[in-house]
Amino acid sequence: MSIDRAMPDYDLDDQAVVTAPAQLRAMSDPLRSTILELVLERAATVTELAAAVGRPKSTVAHHVGVLVDAGMLRVVRTRRVRAIDERYYGRTARLFRIGKIDHPVIWENDLSVAAAEARAAYEADVMMSIHRHARIPRERGMEFWEKVLELVREFSTIPRSGDTVFGFVAGLYPTEHPALPDPAPEE
Repeated sequence: MSIDRAMPDYDLDDQAVVTAPAQLRAMSDPLRSTILELVLERAATVTELAAAVGRPKSTVAHHVGVLVDAGMLRVVRTRRVRAIDERYYGRTARLFRIGKIDHPVIWENDLSVAAAEARAAYEADVMMSIHRHARIPRERGMEFWEKVLELVREFSTIPRSGDTVFGFVAGLYPTEHPALPDPAPEE
């Protein structure tokens, strides 16, 4: 799997750990989450982002400000346009990992957001999904998760083309799902 490290068109850290409730709130909002995804392709101005999401510039500017204050977006370059500096925003990291949060926060997780977003695809019978369980050691689970993260990085850097936007969600979590006992030793 080859990943185009040139996407986006600005420098950013590979990953950052989110530990503040304000950061969680910032990234859990659907519009802000969309903004974070859009700038994985390339840096964008508030005007470009507003056009992409079909929302007023003032609304998008507010949400960009929240992401800047949370340390998830930053100005990566500026361009002078008729005596005004136009700011281009980019992410501070390709991947935001959730770390230990000292203060409890109630927010939607990626799987619940994806479930709501996928409803139309489910009803149209065009949704692709799979759900599996495996009883494995934690170390193997973490090795598997690293492979999932590599796949997410590849998905995020696919050149934008076509006329369909696809969502991609992955989760790995411990569960109380039943498992068969170890087989009895043969006598």
